[in-house]
Amino acid sequence: MTRRRDRHITARRHLGALTALLLAGGALAVPQTAGAHGHPKPPPAYADVLDLHGTPTAAQPGDDEDNNPVTVFADRGAWHAYALPEAGDKDAYGGFSGPLYIAQEYPWWLSKSFSRIRLTEHGRPLDLAAGGAPRSTSLPGRLLQLYDLGRGLRLTLELRFATDRTALVRAEVRNTGPAPRTLGADWTGSLLRPADKPMRDAPTLTATGSGVGVDFAKVRETWDYLTDGTERFEVTHKDRVRTTVDGDTYRTEAARPVTLAPGRSHSFDWTESYTFTAAERTKERAKARDVLARPSAVVSASDARWRGYVDGVTRGVPADRRRTAVKSLQTLVTNWRSAAGQIKHDGITPSISYKWFTGGIWAWDTWKQAVGTARFAPDLAESQIRSMFDWQIRPDSTTRPQDAGMIPDVIFYNDPERGGGNWNERNSKPPLAAWAVWEVYTKSGDRAFLREMYPKLVAYQDWWYRNRDHDRDGLAEYGATVDPANDSPEERRLAAAWESGMDNAPRFDATLGTGVVANEAADGLLLGYSIDQESVDLNSYLAADQSYLARIAQAIGHGADAGRWKRRSTATSAAVRTTMYDTADGWFHDTALGTGAPLTARGRGIEGAVPLWTGTASAAQARAVRDRLTDPAEFATAVPFPTVAKSSPYFSPTAYWRGPVWFDQAYFALGGLRRYGYGKDADALTDQLLTHASGLTGNGPIMENYDPTTGAPLNSPNFSWSAALLLPMLTGDK
Repeated sequence: MTRRRDRHITARRHLGALTALLLAGGALAVPQTAGAHGHPKPPPAYADVLDLHGTPTAAQPGDDEDNNPVTVFADRGAWHAYALPEAGDKDAYGGFSGPLYIAQEYPWWLSKSFSRIRLTEHGRPLDLAAGGAPRSTSLPGRLLQLYDLGRGLRLTLELRFATDRTALVRAEVRNTGPAPRTLGADWTGSLLRPADKPMRDAPTLTATGSGVGVDFAKVRETWDYLTDGTERFEVTHKDRVRTTVDGDTYRTEAARPVTLAPGRSHSFDWTESYTFTAAERTKERAKARDVLARPSAVVSASDARWRGYVDGVTRGVPADRRRTAVKSLQTLVTNWRSAAGQIKHDGITPSISYKWFTGGIWAWDTWKQAVGTARFAPDLAESQIRSMFDWQIRPDSTTRPQDAGMIPDVIFYNDPERGGGNWNERNSKPPLAAWAVWEVYTKSGDRAFLREMYPKLVAYQDWWYRNRDHDRDGLAEYGATVDPANDSPEERRLAAAWESGMDNAPRFDATLGTGVVANEAADGLLLGYSIDQESVDLNSYLAADQSYLARIAQAIGHGADAGRWKRRSTATSAAVRTTMYDTADGWFHDTALGTGAPLTARGRGIEGAVPLWTGTASAAQARAVRDRLTDPAEFATAVPFPTVAKSSPYFSPTAYWRGPVWFDQAYFALGGLRRYGYGKDADALTDQLLTHASGLTGNGPIMENYDPTTGAPLNSPNFSWSAALLLPMLTGDK
């Protein structure tokens, strides 16, 4: 993929004990009855599927690899997120870690804990841990903290997201003692300022009549921090309050004390909103007032939505794998971003935990993520697909009309005209869109969505054959667009490798002979560039997408189109089968333009299994590929399906696309085995993958990829397409 630091540089150029306790019982919804100590009993089945404990120490969240070591929670597409305080961190008691906010494209911590509640009695602060160590846990759709203040006082803190811009926090104080208690409440918080200017001067605290706000000055640091001067974070309390600000610290105090009779409780409710524009802020203030007017209804609706989500991802999943399914769900929802800036529909980013993946939506990530998301939220799956097709190149484009039909590689909050450096139209990504649309339809039954997408999918197919089939033989190549950044043969080769999604795979090495050719229209117009090889995965994907286009056409009543797409898919599959399989090697390979020779000297890559997933291979070919996939010296490593065979001289277990295991390729390989009748092999290899990939069965994050020899986690944590394709793998789907 167009990922990590190498992509950025080129673009710039131009709680174990608590878990054990909570695992002891039953249902998802919080019971309304109190536990033995007056707290709601926390639902145990899916508590802490991810460890969300951590407190930031600096505004910029990344480690040396730009990964945030604190895993966070967000929902509903919000652009801010939270975590839980670490056990024993008394300075963090009474609040949630953060928030983490996204400065259009980049994540930053606003505070260690912006809203920390303190309770007082007779003017003296009460110790939130007087009755014992607090308990904190993450649950599907919410964060929960339980405090025992001693002498019959209990405090429950819960955080949920009420809208795509607003979180609702409820602090319920309950008196379980024998006598009335009169309590005051206040909240404090301080800013975590970025270390460097101009970001350091961006946030400013402001007191309001209902709480406190943070305004952000305009900063246009392309590679670190982007604001327009209209962003605002705002805390709004339900009860009457008064706020004072002293530099980077504030204090909000409840206007009146609360008296609790024995057995009674009071809930201090407030919202925390993060908005980008003045128009958003105006709308969100009205929404926040509505949320605070009916918080119990908001809570009930949120819990019901999450029960539906959990039901969707655990249906058909064996009991011992359901926590992994819910972990996948939580990962996808936290990476969900609602429409903002140039992102016109809700989408899912690769990972909020990695600086360069926080604010962008990639094309082939989206196709795969939509397939997983459709299991619990088909509407969100449809929206993801629209988010990319919103930017499909049109025939009347003023910058690249020759690319009509193309889907850009990645879109961000800012396009280049707004100073965005991460937006990329130098290349597209592999054509899996029709597959994604069809898979979403099988869950939603929404024929209107098929009708909406069909002409767009046809235009995308047409673009591949117009702009990426150099010799017009019906087999396409990965390539690069006509773009100012694609200004040399090496830059074009690099963009073509990005277009494959397998950035640094050996088959694209310049040192192994990969070159670039120009593609021209009949009138001599430069259309773009191709690498000088026809790729087996690309053409298998195209054959599959043609097959899915036939299904879509049939479903919407375009019978003649369906017939044409079936014939085209059959022809493409036959060409792959007859030209890209090497009998002596027992594997599918890319082939050289001009000669058609399989590029076997570049070694076996996992892309050679894609013809099984697409149904392109013959039975005999599938049998030979199966033998390679099940061989421990080839692809059946400790974590199966390295991107390059273990026997290859180019195998490197930690080098991105030269060895690590990616779950999309594992999904394709497993689906291919099942398609050709090797279900027992697929089951065994699935078990092997789930057992040996670090963190999948515990509370560790789902990673971007894994070391195939050790199972060690690699690269970005909380990675969306891994989470999305784990879901069908957990049920053994093709």
